[in-house]
Amino acid sequence: MTSIFVLFLQNIFMQSFNETKISNLYLHFVGNQFHDEPLTLGQTKLAYNEEVETDLITYFTSSFKGNEFFQLHHESDLELNEVYSFASKIFESPEELHSLSVSLAKHLYEQSSHPKIKGGEFYVAFLEGCILEGEIVDAIGLFKTENKDRFLKIANDENEFMIDSQEGININKLDKGCIIFNTNKRNGYVLSVLDNTNKGNDAKFWFDDFLHVKQREDAYYQTESAMKFAKEFITKELPEQFEATKADQADLLNKSAQYFKEQEEFDLSEFANVVIQQPEIIESFNDYKTSYQQDRAVAFKESFDINDSAVKKKASVFKSVIKLDKNFHIYVHGDRTKIEQGTDESGRKFYTLFYDQEN
Repeated sequence: MTSIFVLFLQNIFMQSFNETKISNLYLHFVGNQFHDEPLTLGQTKLAYNEEVETDLITYFTSSFKGNEFFQLHHESDLELNEVYSFASKIFESPEELHSLSVSLAKHLYEQSSHPKIKGGEFYVAFLEGCILEGEIVDAIGLFKTENKDRFLKIANDENEFMIDSQEGININKLDKGCIIFNTNKRNGYVLSVLDNTNKGNDAKFWFDDFLHVKQREDAYYQTESAMKFAKEFITKELPEQFEATKADQADLLNKSAQYFKEQEEFDLSEFANVVIQQPEIIESFNDYKTSYQQDRAVAFKESFDINDSAVKKKASVFKSVIKLDKNFHIYVHGDRTKIEQGTDESGRKFYTLFYDQEN
């Protein structure tokens, strides 16, 4: 019963758009300044029928999955964050959406100066009936289309079929998006953000330059941060401080993954005793946590509820693979006692693997 209740609590933190409606929508074209592309501002509310609204909602919301959330941020004063300021005014006066959408488009245009940034349509929508953390809230949607697909259109005119090629938007492929939920205004609202066209440093344009967000320090953040910390200690710090083989590291990675999958709550002391076990290594583990958080400007608590969504998404950080030159990879899934390392008389290194049956 307890596990079912925890799963329910985790699920209510996820977002849902099953009953969402678009109450107002404006469209602008935001080009790239570097390529001398224009900023074209739409002057009227975008017109569409009920069927198109359904497709638009699919396009705007279907790519937002999981429960990794962000908040608008500014180093000195949150009011100086442009998107925060415009969003606050929209929530206070939804009838001013058009003028404020123009301000948002201009702000986006000012940030669109990198040569890799593509110009595209910029949608500003007021959304009603969104569900977040089990509550119905309004939201502001900021979406950008950068890529088009080719589609074949079939027409039938009195049993004479005709085919035509057209360019359009795939409603299942949102390029860039941000949904600002009207909750927790004091801390920069709650946001879902994605960028499916730019990865790594290129994604900073949407996350950092335009929106200027940081990840919420919720259960998802805590779980993700603790998993990354554990993995870095095992793979980087452990072999520097102790005589730890790749097989030892693989064993600890497997135990870490098992802990996060099976436990409902993370406790730093318990994790150290269950996974690390050896007192001298536990002491190093605890010391490393302080320097790790300072160096990376992250903070996770010593105890928190483990977020199942974060565990599933970040499970690959505990991938246990021993790479031997360019010839072999050994995938270790458990039972450290069944793998031994040695060196033969000629100095060649080898692993001995023990098993009960071959699958």
